[in-house]
Amino acid sequence: MNKLKYTLHLVLVGLFISYSALGQVAAALYSTTSGNTQFSSDTPLENIQAENKRGQAVFNTKTRELAIRMNMKDFVFPNKLMQEHFNENYMESDQYPTASFRGKVNQAIDLGKEGISKVSATGTFTVHGQSQTRTLEGTIAVRRGTIIIDSSFEVQLEDHHIDVPKIVFMKIAQTIQVKAQYTLAPMNK
Repeated sequence: MNKLKYTLHLVLVGLFISYSALGQVAAALYSTTSGNTQFSSDTPLENIQAENKRGQAVFNTKTRELAIRMNMKDFVFPNKLMQEHFNENYMESDQYPTASFRGKVNQAIDLGKEGISKVSATGTFTVHGQSQTRTLEGTIAVRRGTIIIDSSFEVQLEDHHIDVPKIVFMKIAQTIQVKAQYTLAPMNK
């Protein structure tokens, strides 16, 4: 009987340790499929804005690795003609369907307490099939069990080989302003 109790005790301890380890791994991963990315091109002749509410992100809190991906065709413009020109003429979205950032948050963050921390992340930023190493700055907020990532940065069209025809050159800024906000929840929920 003691041998059976001892064996049962070992099995329960093993299950508890396995369950705890799984919980820690799952709690280390936060994600979203509804991240918000906006961009604007402001010139004296025209202001162009678009928004994508379907950005995907995964953040590993243990390794501080961050991966963000979005489909270019998910950007919505004020009118269909702008959206068509964006996808067909500039971004060539059939050939280059996604934009992404894959890197690592440079600062350690105390995710055990709520608050906002200024951070930067260094990694590979890819748009229009052209990749560059970039360091992007922003904030990470911990609120009610979620992680909110905010960032604002610029994208130079020439850095990503995005050509603007001369006929509309004065209507499209050569530096695009980007704002992103992603609210990530634990993946185990």
